[in-house]
Amino acid sequence: MKQFIKTGVLAVLVAFLTFSFTTNTDKKTVKTDESKVVWKGYKVTGSHEGTIAIQSGELHFNDEVLTGGAFVMDMSTINSTDLQGEYKDKLDGHLKSDDFFGVAKFPTAKMVFTKVKATGKNSYQVTADLTIKGKTAPVVVNLSVYGSKATATLKVDRTKYDVRYGSTSFFDNLQDKAIYDEFDLVADLVF
Repeated sequence: MKQFIKTGVLAVLVAFLTFSFTTNTDKKTVKTDESKVVWKGYKVTGSHEGTIAIQSGELHFNDEVLTGGAFVMDMSTINSTDLQGEYKDKLDGHLKSDDFFGVAKFPTAKMVFTKVKATGKNSYQVTADLTIKGKTAPVVVNLSVYGSKATATLKVDRTKYDVRYGSTSFFDNLQDKAIYDEFDLVADLVF
């Protein structure tokens, strides 16, 4: 009988310790065909916007609370959606050139979450490492999760990634040809 009780107590103790140190991390794969990233860049005389395809991505949850994530964007898909014809082709080609994102040499951009802080019931402030053109710098992402969808918004300072074209941080006397250093990204994610 003593052996039976010892075995029972030991089994309960092992189960308790296993449960205590096991996390319920759930990795949700982003459905790339249903998700999208929209960019918007600003210049003295206006703005342009377009899209970038997500190549792969996942969000990590622990008991439905966001704990991490990572994404890869296919920079070869960067394009403008506010222009048509010849002007669209010129801008799309320029964005892919070395003046901007150097897509031939750097075909992807990557974001890896490093810290996630809840700011409300379904909202988070995420610190992430963003890599563009082989350069990595931290960014702050505001992210909201509702069911199997998430929306992430952030401002990116392109000068941190050696995207210099038209930047008053690098060139003087640009006047109305200046392009502002920050651009916006909005990601609508389905997982």
